[in-house]
Amino acid sequence: MSKIKEVEYKILSFSTTMRNPQRIVEFLKVLLPYENHTLSNEVIMQIIAGVIKNKLYITNYERENFKEILLDSDRILNSMEVQSIIENSPQNHKEAGFDKGWESRFDTLYKLSMEFGFCFYEKDKPLLISNTGHLLIDAFNEIPTNDAKINNVFLNALMKYQRNNPFRKVKNDNVPLVLLLQTMSELKEKVGHSKISRNEIPFLLCWRDSDYKSLAAFIINFRAMYSNPSNEIVYEKCLELLESTNTTRFKISQICVESVDEYIRKMRITGIISLRGAGRYIDFNTFEKDKIDYILKNYSKQAKIANKEEYFKSMGQIDTHILDLKENIPIEDKIDLKLSALQKFANSYTKEQIYNELEKLKDKNSKSNDLVFKFIPEPTRFEFLTAIALKQNLDNVEVLPNYSIDDEGLPKNHASGNMTDIICKDSKNNAIFEVSLIVGRKQLELELIPITRHLRESMLDNVNNFAVFIAPKIFEDSKLYVEFLEDKKHLNIYNFDIPEFIQKLKNTDSLSEIANA
Repeated sequence: MSKIKEVEYKILSFSTTMRNPQRIVEFLKVLLPYENHTLSNEVIMQIIAGVIKNKLYITNYERENFKEILLDSDRILNSMEVQSIIENSPQNHKEAGFDKGWESRFDTLYKLSMEFGFCFYEKDKPLLISNTGHLLIDAFNEIPTNDAKINNVFLNALMKYQRNNPFRKVKNDNVPLVLLLQTMSELKEKVGHSKISRNEIPFLLCWRDSDYKSLAAFIINFRAMYSNPSNEIVYEKCLELLESTNTTRFKISQICVESVDEYIRKMRITGIISLRGAGRYIDFNTFEKDKIDYILKNYSKQAKIANKEEYFKSMGQIDTHILDLKENIPIEDKIDLKLSALQKFANSYTKEQIYNELEKLKDKNSKSNDLVFKFIPEPTRFEFLTAIALKQNLDNVEVLPNYSIDDEGLPKNHASGNMTDIICKDSKNNAIFEVSLIVGRKQLELELIPITRHLRESMLDNVNNFAVFIAPKIFEDSKLYVEFLEDKKHLNIYNFDIPEFIQKLKNTDSLSEIANA
C-alpha cells in the first residue's frame, strides 16, 4: 500500500507556459468543439492535435523538422504533419488521473485554466467551459480585443483563487490577491505607503496563511534589518517560511526571480496593480480604488471549498458588480499624466535601448529583461516603445498615444478600435502611426483597412496627413494595397517592418521626412 504524501508548504507558482492571457484563450478555443463531450483518450488526442496544429505547443521534433512551417504565421500544420509530430514526440510525463504521455501533457497545458475556473475536466467525464471562460473567449474575439473585459475576468478569477484549492495539494492557506491587497493596506496604515518591493514579493509567495497583519509586520521588520538585501538573504528567509532546507526542490532562481516575475504578470492582468520606481515596486492602481475597496469589503473572508465541482462553479461565475465599477478620473488628468510619463521614459532611456527593445518584438522567442517593459503585454508594449522612439527622435512634434494607462502613466491596455494607436502633429503635418504584431494575411483585414478609414477621417481636418504602419514583417498583400491606395485614392500609407522603422528614425528628425523614401 503506497504511503500518502504529507501536504507541505510550497511557493506560489503559476504556470510559466501561460505567461499572457491571450495564450490561455488560444488554448481554451481549442476546447470549444469538445464542450460537454466526454473526455476520453480519443477526445484528449483530438484536443492535443488541435493544440499542435495551431502551434500552441511546440515539440523538439517540430523545431528540428518543421522550421519553415513554424516561421510561417499563415501556415497551419495538416493532419499528417500533426500525426507525425505526435508519434515522434513521446511525452515522458505523468499526472494524477491521466495516463503517462500525451494525456498527462494535456492536463499540464490546461491545469491553470481549470484552477482559474475557465474550464473543468476529469477523465471520462464531460468537458465543461464556464461562464467566465466564454466571456474571456468572447473578449478576445472582439476586434480589437476588449482589454477591459479581459482584465475584469482575470480579476474575478484571482480575487477568488485559493492557494489550497482542490486542484492543488499545498499547506498554504490564503487567497494571494486578497492577501496582497490587505498587506498593502496594512503597510499604508503602519508606514505611510503601500509599496512592496520585488525582493519582498517572495514572502507573499511563501506565506503560510491569510494573516496579513503578521505578514506586514514581517516585511517592516525585514526592512529594518536589511536596507539592501541580497537574493541569498531573501532566499534564506523564504526557506524558513516554507519549513524546508531542500535547495534542490526550491531553487533560489525560482523563488527570487522566476516566480516573482510570473506573480507580477498575473497580478497586473487584473488591472488593479501598478508598477512603481522603474519596476522595482508594486502598488495599488489608485485609478481602480473602487474595485480594490469592493474586493477588500466582500472577499476578505472566503469559505474554503474542498470539492472540485463546487470550486469550479464558484470560480466560473462572474461577479457582475466588478463589471459595473469604472474608473472615475477626469480625462484631462489622464492625458497630462500619460504625456508626462512618456517624456520621462524618453529621457530615461537612450535611443539605442529603445531600438533594442523594439527589435525584440520581431521574434516571439526574444524576451525583454527590462523591469518595466517585460510586464507590459507585447501588443501594448509595441505602442509604448514606438511612442517613446518617436518622442526621442522627432523635433518639435507632438506625440499623442492612445493606449490606456494606470496611475503611474504606464500603458495598461492598447488603443481601442475606434482610435488610432498614435497621432503625431507638427506645424505642417498630421500623421497616424499604427503598430501590430500580426505578420500574415490578416494584416490587410485587421490593420490596413481600419488605418485607411482613420486616414480618410483625419484628412477632413488636414490634407497634409499620412499614415505609417509598423509590424515585425510586412505581408506582400499589404505592400500591394498601399500602392493601390496611393495610385487610385491618393492616400499615403507607409509600411515599415521594425528594422526599417528604426533605420528611418536614425536618418530623420522631422515628421515630414518619415514619409520620404
